[in-house]
Amino acid sequence: MRRAEYARDRRPGATLLPGVVALLLLLTACGMPAASDAPDAPEPPAAPMTQEPVVAQAGEVLPTSLRIPAIGVDEPELIRLGVAEDNTAEVPQDFDRVGWFDRGANPGPTVLLGHVDSRAGPAVFFDLRDLEPGDVIEVGHSDGSLEQYVVERTRQMPKDEFPTFEVFGATSSDVLRLVTCAGDFDRGERSYVDNLVVHARAG
Repeated sequence: MRRAEYARDRRPGATLLPGVVALLLLLTACGMPAASDAPDAPEPPAAPMTQEPVVAQAGEVLPTSLRIPAIGVDEPELIRLGVAEDNTAEVPQDFDRVGWFDRGANPGPTVLLGHVDSRAGPAVFFDLRDLEPGDVIEVGHSDGSLEQYVVERTRQMPKDEFPTFEVFGATSSDVLRLVTCAGDFDRGERSYVDNLVVHARAG
């Protein structure tokens, strides 16, 4: 089975799940300024840790781990992400974890999301911007297989110009998207103004 055709709870065919058609990926929680730049206001209480690791059911082959040697990322256990109440993609509650978005097109890209930083400092995808064409990304799967992807390009854009279908839409080949926040931090919105997307293909 081609890795882009994960057996998951999605409608078959080159379509997006209801709600994802209108999804604009505004990762409002994908990072906070580093501790030295953080505002004096107290940080709100952390949300309950309810996100679960990716667990495959019988017959499924799902992404479960991520390794990016060029920037020192080694995530042995991906968490499963869906759509939040505000119709945006969920992001990991833990700044040091990477999540797999399970609501994209089928067949479609593997989309992994992570934070850029937090009040404590750099988070798991802090160095994502340093990836260059040709760098290798390894994704492990629930059946024990390992897929290697090769970085093609990195793209940064304002969040209100996020290319939803380019990132989440149907594809005819096995591709990977890594997504985090970038750009300046808007203190009023408590969010970064841009997103950063790494595009990679199966190598």
